[in-house]
Amino acid sequence: MHLEDILSTERCYCRVNGVSKKRVLMKISEFLGKEFATLDEIQVFDAIMAREQLGSTGLGNGIAIPHCRVPHCQKIIGALITLSSPIDFDSIDGKPVDLMFILIVPEQKNDEHVKTLASLAKLFNDPDFCYALRQTQNSRDLYNIAITF
Repeated sequence: MHLEDILSTERCYCRVNGVSKKRVLMKISEFLGKEFATLDEIQVFDAIMAREQLGSTGLGNGIAIPHCRVPHCQKIIGALITLSSPIDFDSIDGKPVDLMFILIVPEQKNDEHVKTLASLAKLFNDPDFCYALRQTQNSRDLYNIAITF
């Protein structure tokens, strides 16, 4: 998997203000709903929240990879977010989250979903990658760092 296949500059959001997990996920769902005519922002938000109810997607070390399958999604879509202030995400280590990668997958792409999640988890396990993302001040640089690492 190459990040540029699922990510774009328009879906990199640097220093997003968020006061809670729910509000950040709602904001990103709205962004995705506006970008993709086939995605309904309410369906995206509901699917992400339903997945979060199964167990937090907060991996630890300030990182979360919320993911879900969504009807009418035609391809795997990613969004990379850094937060201006960390938020509680019910992460496995109890630490707040400041780096997020949202993954939206078509309902029928089960194998690709799992492979993409594994690739993302490996990438976000690299402390140098996470450090570089956290130091970034704008969305274009965020995208460039993400695709070149």
